Amino acid sequence: MGKLTFTADKDGTLENMLMKDKGISRRTISKLKRTENGITRNGILIRTIDTVKCGDVIVLDIPDKNLIDPNPDLDVTIAFENERLVVFDKPVGMPVHPSIKHRLDTLGNYFTALYPEKTFRPINRLDRDTSGLCAVAKDAVSASLLQNSIKKTYYAAVTGKITESGVIDAPIAREQESIIKRVVRDDGKKAVTRYKPISTGNRYTLLEIDLETGRTHQIRVHFSYIGHPLAGDELYGGSKDDINEQALHCGKMTIQLPWENSIITVTSPIREDMKSLLEKE
Repeated sequence: MGKLTFTADKDGTLENMLMKDKGISRRTISKLKRTENGITRNGILIRTIDTVKCGDVIVLDIPDKNLIDPNPDLDVTIAFENERLVVFDKPVGMPVHPSIKHRLDTLGNYFTALYPEKTFRPINRLDRDTSGLCAVAKDAVSASLLQNSIKKTYYAAVTGKITESGVIDAPIAREQESIIKRVVRDDGKKAVTRYKPISTGNRYTLLEIDLETGRTHQIRVHFSYIGHPLAGDELYGGSKDDINEQALHCGKMTIQLPWENSIITVTSPIREDMKSLLEKE
């Protein structure tokens, strides 16, 4: 068994805290409920419907085995691998985690097929329709060490012409009537996006983007906010007239490997359907 310990930083139900703040899947929570002393608060067994107070110490006694079904029929390019880490080049349209609608077609299913004895521990998460580099730790210690050791560079094709580099500093919050969509709002969390144009066409601009913060949908929300939504991103005002999926790609990772005091850079080429947008008249 592996223990995950954390201190609650706000009040709320345990289930919301585990799923929304800590990213614990519903399936794992169900397993913990059936495990003796699977979830404790300050050393005492707790139910997921119970309220957790700020400062409470929560311990999850998680079986250190994979809870994801393997699918060896999938095929994902490996951009980098060593004994503690693998970086996949995730295709557009593939979710990272299994869900009710995606049980066997995810990166997690493929990882489990490759490493049946290991737990799927992605360090960064990409939307289903965002392609590119996704780092996965092969053990719990490596996952912990790598949490703040990866710098990601994204590439996006946005609507309209952008000719100068810039910074978008605008807070992001959840849209009140949606569980998915985010908006720029004064009461949101700080979000900062830096960008520079790489190439400009008649209708689209290809940008290189670095994030100072990592809010959900940050790139998509910010460029919609300044009037340049991502091509193919209908949720935030983009059009699918010229591309089927959102034109967003994680194309570079700079990774500090704490266990050997070295830095590596992993790259993935920008998708052809994104580059072809620059030729649209």
